[in-house]
Amino acid sequence: MISEREREYLKEIDRVIAEGPYDADWNSLFQFTVPDWFSKAKFGIFIHWGLYSIVAHNNEWYSRNMYIQEKEEWEYHRKTFGEHTKFGYKDFIPMFTAEKFEPKEWAQLFKKAGAKYVFPVAEHHDGFQMYKSEISKYNAWDMGPKRDLLGELKTALEEEGLIFCTSSHRAEHWFFMSHGKEFDSDVKEPMKRGDFYWPAMPEPEPQELQSNPYPTEEFLTDWLLRTCEIIDKYQPSLLYFDWWLQHEAFKTVLKKLAAYYYNRGEQLGKKVAICYKHDAMMFGSGIVEVERGALAEAKPFVWQTDTAIAKNSWCYTDTLEYKTCRQIICNFVEIISKNGNMLLNVGPKGTGEIPEEDRKILTEIGTWMKKNEDAVYGSKPWRKAAEGSVRVSEGQFTDNEELPYTNEDIRFTAKGDSIYAFVMCFPKNGQITIRSLAESEDQNVPEFHGLIEQVSVLGFDAEVTYNQDKNGLHVYAKGVDTEYPVVFKIQVK
Repeated sequence: MISEREREYLKEIDRVIAEGPYDADWNSLFQFTVPDWFSKAKFGIFIHWGLYSIVAHNNEWYSRNMYIQEKEEWEYHRKTFGEHTKFGYKDFIPMFTAEKFEPKEWAQLFKKAGAKYVFPVAEHHDGFQMYKSEISKYNAWDMGPKRDLLGELKTALEEEGLIFCTSSHRAEHWFFMSHGKEFDSDVKEPMKRGDFYWPAMPEPEPQELQSNPYPTEEFLTDWLLRTCEIIDKYQPSLLYFDWWLQHEAFKTVLKKLAAYYYNRGEQLGKKVAICYKHDAMMFGSGIVEVERGALAEAKPFVWQTDTAIAKNSWCYTDTLEYKTCRQIICNFVEIISKNGNMLLNVGPKGTGEIPEEDRKILTEIGTWMKKNEDAVYGSKPWRKAAEGSVRVSEGQFTDNEELPYTNEDIRFTAKGDSIYAFVMCFPKNGQITIRSLAESEDQNVPEFHGLIEQVSVLGFDAEVTYNQDKNGLHVYAKGVDTEYPVVFKIQVK
C-alpha cells in the first residue's frame, strides 16, 4: 500500500523528470557524459557490510542460502542458531550493534590506500537498509545499531576529501528470501510491503529475463522510492546497481530512475552517473561495469571493474581466501592501461572493525600508489595498452588467479609529456627492453616515432641508463628490487 507521503514523492519524481534536461528514455539518457573526476580517479573502495557480517559464514548470500535445505548454510544455521522457526535471519538484527564502527578511521584508511572515491552498500539483497529510511522500519536507524551508518560514513569520507558514492542491491530482494516458504520457517505469509521478508517470490532461473514471474508494479514502485530516497538524502556522486536489474520488468522504472538521478545532479550543479552490469542500461547512458574481471583491450570509453580483496566472498567471513597484494596491484595496472577504474571491495566485521589482513593489504597498496601516483591519477591509455605474452581474459569472474608475468610483460599509460611503462615482473638484474619504444625504420609503420628526452624510475632513488635501437628502448635501473610492478617515466621532447 502506497502512503499519501509516498504518492506526493512520486509526483515530485515525475515533476523533476518533466523539467529535464533528461527524459526517461534511452535517446535522452544517451546525452549523458561521464563525470570528469571519475576517469582521473582510477581507484575506489567498495564496502559490503551488514547483517551477513554478523554471521560471517561462507559469504554475503547467507540470508538466501540458510533457507535452502540443500545448502550447507541450512544445516549450519540449525546447528549454530537453532531451528528456522525460532531463529530466522531477522533475528540477527539485534546482534548488529556496530559498536566498534569508527567512520573517520575507515575514511583515513581508504585515503591512505590511495582511493579517491568510496561505495558503501546502502541495501543488499537481504533487504536491511544501512541508513535512516522512512519507507521501512528495517533499517540501521530504527533497529540494530540505531545509527545512520551511511550518513556517518558520508560525512567522514567527505571530510577526508573522498567522493561519496553508494549502491543498491534491492532488485534481487524480489526473490531472495523465497526458499523460506518451502518449509516451516519464519518466512511465511501473510506478507505486506514494508515487512522485512516481503515479497519472497519464487526464484527465477538466471536466464529468465523476459519471462514470468515478473516483479509486480508494487515492488517496482517500492524499488524506485527506496532508490530516490537514497539519492535525495545522501546525494551520492555515483550509484551502482547489481545484477538482475537487466530483467525486462525493470526497463521502464530504471529509465525513470536514471532520468530523475541525472536531473537531480543537474539541479545540484554536479555530474552524476550510474554504474551498471549485464547491459541493464543502454550503452552510453551510464558506466559499464565488469564484475571480478576486465576488458582485454583498451576501450575508447571509461569503464569499471568491481572486485574484492577476498576470492570467495564480498563480506567478512571466518574463511576468507585473500588475494595477494601483488595480484591486486597487477590487476589494477591491467585495468587502468585499458581505460578502466578499479573498485576494490573490503568487508568489515559485524562490529565495525576492518579486519587486520584487509588493513595490511590496503596499506601496501597505498605505499605502491604513493610511489607511482604520477603514472596513475589523471592518466590516459597510451596508443598501446600492453606488450609481452601474458594477456588478461575478457569478461567477468576472471581475476582470481595470478598471471605468470615475466619482465617482457609491460603495460602503458600516458600523461602530459610522458609515457609510463609498468614492468609487471621486474628482473633482479635491473635490465629491461621496451619493444614498443624501438627506433622505427619505417615512418609508415604506426609504431613510436617520438624523441625521448629522459627516462627515470618512479619511487626509487635509482641510477637509470638507457639506449634506443631498432629492437627497443633498453633500460637499466641499478638498485631497484621489489615484487611489485616497477614504473618507468619516459619523457618525450
